[in-house]
Amino acid sequence: MSVFAIADLHLSFAPNSDKPMDIFGSRWKDHPERIKENWCSNVTEQDTVVVAGDISWALKLEDAVYDLEWLDALPGHKVVLKGNHDLWWAGITKLNAMYEDMTFLQNDAFFVPADGGGVWICGSRGWITPDDDDFKEADDKIYKREILRLRASLDYAKKAVVPADSEDNSVETIGFLHYPPVAKAGKFSGFMQAFEDYGVKEVYYGHIHGEDGFRSAVQGEYYGTRYHLISADYLNCSLLKIR
Repeated sequence: MSVFAIADLHLSFAPNSDKPMDIFGSRWKDHPERIKENWCSNVTEQDTVVVAGDISWALKLEDAVYDLEWLDALPGHKVVLKGNHDLWWAGITKLNAMYEDMTFLQNDAFFVPADGGGVWICGSRGWITPDDDDFKEADDKIYKREILRLRASLDYAKKAVVPADSEDNSVETIGFLHYPPVAKAGKFSGFMQAFEDYGVKEVYYGHIHGEDGFRSAVQGEYYGTRYHLISADYLNCSLLKIR
């Protein structure tokens, strides 16, 4: 079993939706077809794919269903986090009852078994951080709430009973956010503190687009945790194999 990751699918298959992404540059040209081709060429039904937010441009769940069904039809089990554009995101219980091969993550974690061990998938949407120039007083409440959600996810993995055949030292926790963990390299955030407190060594996030964004994105090791950008345009519409 392998684990793959990608963020920012930005799908718009609903009949009343018209959100061409190629207006944002050539990296987005025919992006659903390119993502699907890469996905189907690399992912098997036994694999897991983490999709770290911004799945659909839809505003309502009935419109997002067109995009979710497209995603559900792809190989593997999908673990889905919320992004800032996922305004269709309904109650978590309702979402998790909709598809057998998709798990919507919120305040909990998802375990991927492997020979002799396994991987816990943990995360939350995140939010802009206090070092961001656009951070305002109204953002503080959401920022703190998302830190609590991230900690709830990490705590879930820490306290959960791992399947008997996976109880050894090779069980690992991997972190995911939609937003970057911090706006500026060298700064620190409550998200980074949570990952440090729980001993998370690898974190993946999306949200950042465009060449200027890529150049300034926080990547590499900071405070003992290694961060990776996985937005679809950064990955050239390919999935990143992480395990």
